[in-house]
Amino acid sequence: MSFVALAVFAGGLVIASMLATRMVLVYLRSKAILDMPNHRSSHAVPTPRGGGLAVTPLLLVMAGGVFVWADAGDIGRWVMLAAAAGLAMISWLDDRRNLPARIRFLCQIIAVSCGLSAISGPVLQGLVPLWLDHVLVALAWIWFVNLFNFMDGIDGISGVEAGSIGMGLFILMLLAPMVGFVDLGIVGLGVVAIMLGFLMWNWHPAKLFMGDVGSVPLGFVLGWLLLELAARGMWVPALILPSYYLVDATFTLIRRALRREKIWQAHRQHFYQRATQRGLGHAQVSTLILIGNLALIMVVFVPLPDPSPLLRVGLACLVVGGLVAALLWLPLPRKGIGQSTGD
Repeated sequence: MSFVALAVFAGGLVIASMLATRMVLVYLRSKAILDMPNHRSSHAVPTPRGGGLAVTPLLLVMAGGVFVWADAGDIGRWVMLAAAAGLAMISWLDDRRNLPARIRFLCQIIAVSCGLSAISGPVLQGLVPLWLDHVLVALAWIWFVNLFNFMDGIDGISGVEAGSIGMGLFILMLLAPMVGFVDLGIVGLGVVAIMLGFLMWNWHPAKLFMGDVGSVPLGFVLGWLLLELAARGMWVPALILPSYYLVDATFTLIRRALRREKIWQAHRQHFYQRATQRGLGHAQVSTLILIGNLALIMVVFVPLPDPSPLLRVGLACLVVGGLVAALLWLPLPRKGIGQSTGD
């Protein structure tokens, strides 16, 4: 695909995402489908929830179109997209009616079990028996879906994270066009474009939120992209690109579990939430995460004198540690000089 075709592809998706999100916003307002603030919320006014009604269909149609263009005859990929669509429907019901956690979790298990057929080989590169590889991958995939949903708590954060992962995949395609990452790279570019269109409405102050109907299937598809990347031998980028989300969500879950708290309930204990509580605005926090993610992309691709993957992983740990330190301890801007309220 030429650069002109890629530009048309991305530009069309940006416009489609902006327009579709606008139409969904009008619908949500007309039906008064609002996220009401409470003591666990990071927003202060009722805000429409369900922007995923625009994002998810575009994501699935875009990915399906790329699969057709790439002549991907693997039925497993279509099963994976169907599973993502099923998760979107269940998640929309959850947005409206607050389904029990056990029902949501069961649906995720079914979706991931179906999606395993879309992964082209053993993710752990033969280090364990194939059946164990499948079990571990399924557990990791379920966790990624949930952590992506858990982390969707302030304006712009999910769009920034998803777009950063997509950009990393696209850069990988540009650097290694003949190594077999073209399909993943173009889907990554599509994710970037869709997120840019959505962020026009979701950047602080957000006109609407993504909701579970967006964050759950988006996390599911991103999880597949990263696992497929690892299955093709690129486990270092697959681990580094989402590493801030992985660290924040995992650390918070473990800490809450040790305190015997109900880990499936909403809370305000993530690093990014603690940053807004101490006075940083949503836009400032999401921008810090974007900067951190760009640094992680550099860690993945910048040539290093030592080819050892452990060096890149170590540098990624330093970047994530620096990002967490900035969120928790970066001096606050003086009032009246661009400081946001964080709501």
